[in-house]
Amino acid sequence: MTTTDSPSARTRRLVLVVRADPVICGHSGEARCLAEVALTRGFDDVRIVTWPLDALAAAGLPLKPLDGVLPYSPGITVERPAPVGDYRVPDGRYLSGLIGRLIELFSDGVPTVAMSLYLSPHAIAVHEAVQVARQLGPARVTTIAEAVGSDITNVVRECVNTGRFGAAAHILSVYLAADHCVAVSQYTKDLIVASAATLDAMHGTTFAQRCRDRIAISYPAVDSWSYLSLDDSAVTETLTRRGLTRDGYILFLSRIASAKGVDDLIDAYAGSRSASRVQLVLAGRGPQEAEVLARVTAAGLTDRVRIFTDVDDSEKPALMAGSAAFVLPTREQPEFVETFGIALVEKALAGGGPIITCPTGGVPEAVGDTAQLVPQRDPATLRAVLDEVICDWTPAQRLEAEQQARAHALQFDRANVFDRLFALTEPAAVPVA
Repeated sequence: MTTTDSPSARTRRLVLVVRADPVICGHSGEARCLAEVALTRGFDDVRIVTWPLDALAAAGLPLKPLDGVLPYSPGITVERPAPVGDYRVPDGRYLSGLIGRLIELFSDGVPTVAMSLYLSPHAIAVHEAVQVARQLGPARVTTIAEAVGSDITNVVRECVNTGRFGAAAHILSVYLAADHCVAVSQYTKDLIVASAATLDAMHGTTFAQRCRDRIAISYPAVDSWSYLSLDDSAVTETLTRRGLTRDGYILFLSRIASAKGVDDLIDAYAGSRSASRVQLVLAGRGPQEAEVLARVTAAGLTDRVRIFTDVDDSEKPALMAGSAAFVLPTREQPEFVETFGIALVEKALAGGGPIITCPTGGVPEAVGDTAQLVPQRDPATLRAVLDEVICDWTPAQRLEAEQQARAHALQFDRANVFDRLFALTEPAAVPVA
């Protein structure tokens, strides 16, 4: 991380507002990818504005080990504004600190693109800061608001279902107030429009058509080089350190949460033919760690299942590349649906065994026709597919699946995604002095 020089010496700035590292979240990685590409696209001041570490920990978010977070390139500054106010401001102190810092960045005259990943609260913070900055002077800011699945399932749809019209109208209004509105998949856009239509029918608003007209699709950006540049020695070193062998384990690597279907995977693995051939590795952090451990113990699988809660950024590609299969039995729940599937793209780029997942949400957009798709909440079918790819597939079948998956995943390379996204914004992103 570096500190850039004075505002007058800068020509172009990108500000990304997101739950950044060390949060275990695909969109944290997406922000890093966009920041790195921006340095090669004429932005000389790139900032990731996020939350203090104590606030992230207090929220109960799954976090990577701090010493395992990869450094950012020189020219990228990570800012964690301190809270404003004392205990008498219960939940607004950190948001006030975030908005205050954004106002300072937006009001110094530097042409700026400000992108928020997650509408609540990040797009709200950007919207508030832009309004104030424009009152203070000639703010030169172009805004991009990116909606992800939990924005809708956890905020808008919940508000609609519980009759909280004001909160739903607020978040949709903030979203549409951005200069550019994007969603991480066509599925996400469709979900937004459907929720907005329900709100319109209840209250006579016009959100759905405006969302339909304004929202573009911008798939999450992935650093393909981290996966394509793997060499055998790096994979072997990581696996040896973890006590694993190449093609000797099935890998789950995601948040350990109910919506990711970890329990279905454990149930499928138990009693399978695969269990006698390969281990099961569950890698990640999340709210169900204790429940998962108890399930593994109850199934008598403690000698066959490994649980890693400390996987860092440098290990992830090697663990994916060395696996006999990668399984993410994600399922739709009221508070969450997989609206893309960044980990699936990363695994496809890394190579190794086939991907097994469920066709929920935006997953089909992430994997195309290159994965083995099984119904959600169906451990019996998952077990059958696991046994087929682990025990019955030939090396030729595995190689063909690997090559097809990688070819599909390359469209999500961070440079490709960045260039498509900023093609939407370029006319407004660089104002003429």
